[in-house]
Amino acid sequence: MSFDLDTLLFILKIIFIDIILGGDNAVVIALACRRLEEKKRNEAILLGTGIAVIIRIALTAIVVSLLNIPYLLLAGGFFLIIIAIRLITNRQEKHNIRAGISLVAAVRTIVLADMVMGFDNMLAIAGASKGHIGYIAIGLIFSVPIIVWGSKIILIAMEHIPLLIYAGGGILGYTASEMIMDEQEIRWIFESYPHFAHIFPVLLIAALLVTGWLYNLYSSWRFAKRS
Repeated sequence: MSFDLDTLLFILKIIFIDIILGGDNAVVIALACRRLEEKKRNEAILLGTGIAVIIRIALTAIVVSLLNIPYLLLAGGFFLIIIAIRLITNRQEKHNIRAGISLVAAVRTIVLADMVMGFDNMLAIAGASKGHIGYIAIGLIFSVPIIVWGSKIILIAMEHIPLLIYAGGGILGYTASEMIMDEQEIRWIFESYPHFAHIFPVLLIAALLVTGWLYNLYSSWRFAKRS
């Protein structure tokens, strides 16, 4: 595993995707541990996130291997587009997390919730990693502590700096375009029309950002009209 500029940018992309999509996981950690005393809370966070990282690396590796199935890369690319639109338009799920009353209960909640909610992260990272499990592990090892200990800063930044959300959506769009273009069953289209292959990622990212921006503009207009 050689570390040049391209490799560094590759890992940074994985870290950025996980941080952008990891805001919900930070909320889950906070909710699961809120009824524990401070010492046990820190233990639950460390133990729960540690186990969650190991499980996520294993599950992401499984997702990477499954992406070799025909048309699954294409389906994953389209699903990632939906995730990107939800991110840009802030259409997130509501959390109904029961606070653990013991260390074991809190850890179990963190791990199970991370497995259920982390599928979008796994799919995005699997697509971005192009099968490099080592890079996935490095990205998660760096991003998870940032999510856990900097969760409040991340959530505040995402609320007050919309450009960060759009940047995340753009990276997810680019990753989705790579997954679609790497699909073996339709790769001939991009090989036959190389100019289209060059502009496809740009067109997809532009469509995502414009769609998200128009939706947010419309939502703001409706909110202002009701007020």
